Amino acid sequence: MAELFIKQAKQYAKTRPSYPPELFQFIASHAPHHNLAWDVGTGSGQAARSLAGIYKNVIATDTSPKQLEYASKLPNIRYQCTSPIMSFSELEQNVAKQSSVDLVTIAQAIHWFDLPKFYQQVKWVLKKPHGVIAAWCYTAPQVNDSVDAVFQPFYTVDCEPYWEPQRKMVDDKYISIDFPFEAVDGKENTGPFEFVIEKLMDLDTYFTYLRSWSAYQTAKDKGVELLTDNVVENFKRAWNENGHSQKVVRYPVYLRIGKVGNNN
Repeated sequence: MAELFIKQAKQYAKTRPSYPPELFQFIASHAPHHNLAWDVGTGSGQAARSLAGIYKNVIATDTSPKQLEYASKLPNIRYQCTSPIMSFSELEQNVAKQSSVDLVTIAQAIHWFDLPKFYQQVKWVLKKPHGVIAAWCYTAPQVNDSVDAVFQPFYTVDCEPYWEPQRKMVDDKYISIDFPFEAVDGKENTGPFEFVIEKLMDLDTYFTYLRSWSAYQTAKDKGVELLTDNVVENFKRAWNENGHSQKVVRYPVYLRIGKVGNNN
């Protein structure tokens, strides 16, 4: 998975959206202790940066050293490059001791994981019974009717052959993803709960975001340019239709959240 993002790590860090404060406030309100958080698949640290404002210490791990090069450095975040699969001894050495973590977060990444093995690790590090796991994704960006009309065939037709199968879980809003945890206190289920990201973009930044996709890089490696002259012109025409060069781009966010309980 990490290989898909190495070549566009700088674009990823520059254009991937920051998550809304409401998301972290919601998560923190359901985690009784705010001492130690583990952000898995941190990429360039978008979630870790926000967690650092709430949690005393954050451990942020990724399998890509290139991605970590672009991560925001804060005194209470420890970045760690790890192998995709860690033994429990490696987990203790690189991340944390057994039953010592208050919160595990996975932002836009859990669909890439070997879930049974990963969940074993989560259940090992989380404090029982109230340790919390929160995994979220964001789906396709929404701009306005004109831009979205160009985007939809680009996303669903042009890019479709180059997405990894795991992308389907994102399109499904994490509804069908295996999530063997208990509902947090005050909630009847583990979600998904919906939030929204809003990011002000010009067209160049929007294109840079599209180029940060794994599907774009996969196509490029196969000699295919998805942003053809024709597609670019269609986007330009739609983007400039109302005369405003900057637009608010909205990304729906879908959160699954649960606690480890005593039986895991």
